[in-house]
Amino acid sequence: MRLAGKLLATLALVTNAFVWGVSWWPFRFMEGAGLHPLWATGLMFAVVLLAVTLYQPRVWLELFASRGLWLLALASGFTNVGFNWAVTVGDVVRVVLLFYLMPAWALLLARWILKEPISRQGMLRLALAVSGVLLVLKKPNDLWPVPSSLPDWLALGGGFTFALTNVLLRRLDQTTELGRLFAMFVGGTLLALATAVVGSAVQMTTPLPAFSWGLAFAVVSMGAIFLLGNLALQYGASRLKSSTTSLVMLTEIIFASLSAIWLGAAVLEVRVLWGALLVFGAAVWAAWA
Repeated sequence: MRLAGKLLATLALVTNAFVWGVSWWPFRFMEGAGLHPLWATGLMFAVVLLAVTLYQPRVWLELFASRGLWLLALASGFTNVGFNWAVTVGDVVRVVLLFYLMPAWALLLARWILKEPISRQGMLRLALAVSGVLLVLKKPNDLWPVPSSLPDWLALGGGFTFALTNVLLRRLDQTTELGRLFAMFVGGTLLALATAVVGSAVQMTTPLPAFSWGLAFAVVSMGAIFLLGNLALQYGASRLKSSTTSLVMLTEIIFASLSAIWLGAAVLEVRVLWGALLVFGAAVWAAWA
């Protein structure tokens, strides 16, 4: 790929990272208005599904004909459920850092699915990233650095499935871009709504609120923004190495951290800062490998 093409693909990934890095704020705004992030995710993705279906209804045929696209749908759906829920109820910086153990997952998944080799340096980078995450997880009164809350588990699980999503985008390069995009929104819609229904039944999440024009506008607007962000993601991830994609997407940590600290949604402790430096350093090292 020529330099201009690489720069365009990188810019696309940065755009996606910005969208997701600041997405915690509208999700918290909608939750404050009574719309749980799972309902918000499912509804805004459903808006995108409707728009794509009207534009190209035959995309359903491609989805039903490909088991790989359904796997992509599941991976993307779990990613959205985990991340969107976690950043709404947890400390934004902590959640994003745990989510971005993703480069470590991507290294292992790329070896398994894409048969990309893992070098000795790759294993050292993996160890560095994991050390950073352990620092983030460790709290002063905890004996062991383990996930201690629902946001922790959601962030770690979402990071794993996000890595799987990025690897699958490269693995499924024989499918159409619209087909991959559509599969990602199908997964986000179905899994978010299903989890919201089950969560409401067991009182883990709030029920769907009554219709309001303000919430409807927010859902449609965010749906359009996420559509652009996911177009950018699948454009960039399908044209760059998995390790490069993982590195560029780490800019989401910067966008999320700065916006969260600025708006008072996170506190950057020294321990978390050191963990962030280790995670980020491992990714930068990967870029130069």
